[in-house]
Amino acid sequence: GPVAETFRVIQGAMTEEYVRSTQGVFQFELSGDGGGTWYIDLKTKGGSAGFGKPPVTADVVMSMSSADFVKMFTDKLKPFMAFMSRNSSIKGNTVLTLSLEKML
Repeated sequence: GPVAETFRVIQGAMTEEYVRSTQGVFQFELSGDGGGTWYIDLKTKGGSAGFGKPPVTADVVMSMSSADFVKMFTDKLKPFMAFMSRNSSIKGNTVLTLSLEKML
């Protein structure tokens, strides 16, 4: 589905340098089609992304619909716009979200 496809793209876009400069782990609690728990690890060497809980504790946990998540990563919705909407929430180190925007 679109969510899994988005994570494949994210995984492909990761660079060692980006992981080094970000040093953050993001967990996504997605509702709707293709939802569930997904993560982007930009802390562990090489980085990783995929379905399930991150290998280390998340610095940021974002809850949103899978549709909004896909929009966010296809540049139809900026992360901060996403969290302005009532059906999304963000917990943890919000400053790290800015570095996520750089990657998108």
